Amino acid sequence: VTSQRMQGVLLLVFAKYYHLPFLRGVQTETTRTGLGGYWGNKGGVSARMSVFGHTICFLNCHLPAHMENSEQRMEDFESILQQQQFEGQAATGVLDHDVVFWFGDLNFRIDELEIPAVKAAIDNNKLTMLWEKDQLNMAKDSESVLGGFLEGPLKFPPTYKFDVGTDTYDTSGKKRKPAWTDRILWRLRATAPSGPAPNAGKRGSILGLSSGIKVTQHFYRSHMEYMVSDHKPVSSIFTLQFPYKVDNALVTIMVEDEWNSIADATCTFKAAPNFARSSWDWIGLYKVGFKHHKDYVGYVWAKQEEADYHRVEHEVTFTVEELPKGSGDFILCYYSNNMSTLVGVTEPFQIQLPTSSPAGSPSDDSSDFTSEDDSTVVGMKTMSRSPSPRKKKHRARRSHSRSPSHSRSRSGSPALPEMKGLKLQLGSAHNTTDGVKEKASAEAGDRGL
Repeated sequence: VTSQRMQGVLLLVFAKYYHLPFLRGVQTETTRTGLGGYWGNKGGVSARMSVFGHTICFLNCHLPAHMENSEQRMEDFESILQQQQFEGQAATGVLDHDVVFWFGDLNFRIDELEIPAVKAAIDNNKLTMLWEKDQLNMAKDSESVLGGFLEGPLKFPPTYKFDVGTDTYDTSGKKRKPAWTDRILWRLRATAPSGPAPNAGKRGSILGLSSGIKVTQHFYRSHMEYMVSDHKPVSSIFTLQFPYKVDNALVTIMVEDEWNSIADATCTFKAAPNFARSSWDWIGLYKVGFKHHKDYVGYVWAKQEEADYHRVEHEVTFTVEELPKGSGDFILCYYSNNMSTLVGVTEPFQIQLPTSSPAGSPSDDSSDFTSEDDSTVVGMKTMSRSPSPRKKKHRARRSHSRSPSHSRSRSGSPALPEMKGLKLQLGSAHNTTDGVKEKASAEAGDRGL
């Protein structure tokens, strides 16, 4: 869906392809706090979006290190919240969003206890004693900016600091005290107007009622098996249940179940009345399993001709140059230039074209389009791996009439299996990538680098 990087702090957001039309208003922000705001070794990166009509913000932070800098960590966090502002009226600040996931190397330490006492508590599985002395937990009792932030119980050992390549806590001359530096928290927006209220600074206090969204944390764990860093990564799986969903697709694409010949390679689409089309919009043909909107096999322009203004449905045709050589499962997606995202998708359909290429058609070495599973994702914005459609001349489209009885309408939102809520889910228990993966099922995985 999107990505944002600031030196070692990386945030990636993924989604199932069929949710893409309902992820809108995607924006990212970066705030440097190192060396007075000039260096990005510390700070925060965020990504925000509207998901089925509800605003969600993911904030990945790397806060100042060392035991004595707890106050500086809070100051940097407040600075990040103040500086990160987004366009639009729904949610301009991080805390204005319906749901906020805050995670990363927050660098809070365990106060008061000495190293031998901390290690003894870990060895004897007396983690509650350490949790009570955790700086972040103690700060929730006094810092109003932390009001409403929730965290699951820390039932795993402190994730810092280890000798690299081992499960042994720091044996270097620095002798760092073990601590839960790597954390995942969440917050639901209050619906009542903000203002002074009794116990506003107390831990867990939320002004007014929540936004109606229910957040369930299924687990919160560390991954001790990873030894490439002096930190151990942590991850969590959440389920978000929305009180309602805005799931009207901006563009609906209709396509046949199969393309068995070049003549079949057409589709029709219709746009919602409130959707602003652009002459740079296009429809891409993607192999099931694509990871970026530029991973198309071919595309055609969805340019609106003057004669098309009063038409409800529009037809486009793929030429032989835009089709794969071979068979497989594919998807059509409508890319909006104004919104810089895919706003319409189809369900997977099959292409089984004749193996012999027409005379004069260009050869294509990438002819292996064997079927993959339908866990299609769209990944981070990377350097272009294929020519931009803007650099290609508009192709003349030929009209091809089809019998409506042979066509099955495929909505921009394929049949979703009774999805009562949006699920944030981790793709693998062995994933070390920091950030939160949103699959429509979402998952918040953390390691603030």
